[in-house]
Amino acid sequence: MAVSGLIMLAYLVAHVAGNLKVFFGPDEFNGYGHWLRVMGAPVLHHGWGLWAARIVLLAAVVAHAVSAYQLSRRGIGARPTRYAHRRKGSSYATRTMRWGGIILALFIVWHVLDLTTGTVHPGGFEEGRPYQNVIDTFSTWYGNVIYIVAMLAVGLHVRHGFWSAAQTLGVGNARRERALRLGANALALVLTAGFIAVPVGVMTGVVN
Repeated sequence: MAVSGLIMLAYLVAHVAGNLKVFFGPDEFNGYGHWLRVMGAPVLHHGWGLWAARIVLLAAVVAHAVSAYQLSRRGIGARPTRYAHRRKGSSYATRTMRWGGIILALFIVWHVLDLTTGTVHPGGFEEGRPYQNVIDTFSTWYGNVIYIVAMLAVGLHVRHGFWSAAQTLGVGNARRERALRLGANALALVLTAGFIAVPVGVMTGVVN
């Protein structure tokens, strides 16, 4: 679960960096979208690099979900009766990891249908023009609500997941506890703010 989570975290960092190119105008953002389809050329055929990344990401998502289910079942089997009192010191992010994961799974489906296939895209989806597609999505109230709620869930998930992965992989210890928690908080904040900046930019007219 830790390894698959870190793979997805690396993707999120790259994804938010790419998303922020929208603030540099349509040529920059559309150029970035084109590069995603030709990355690896001329060694790789058109689109192969993007599909390789999608396959790795899909495998990580499936592995993460399966691991979460298995760990949940083990936890229930180890203690079938709930604690009488909630454990002190557990954060909101920790207590909502399961629901956050479900929200993100549903969001991924919607996000792909919106900005990859165009199936639920508002207006006319245009292949090869991601800048205009992004503006279309965030010109609707529901597009903004869905995206912002999902990105808040991402932040909470990363906040707990990063620290938890460090413990699982043996990186964490008593001396590094404070640094790891600060790092998790900072990473979650930067990712959340970076992702939410795009719909806010469209809503305020900065991106138009």
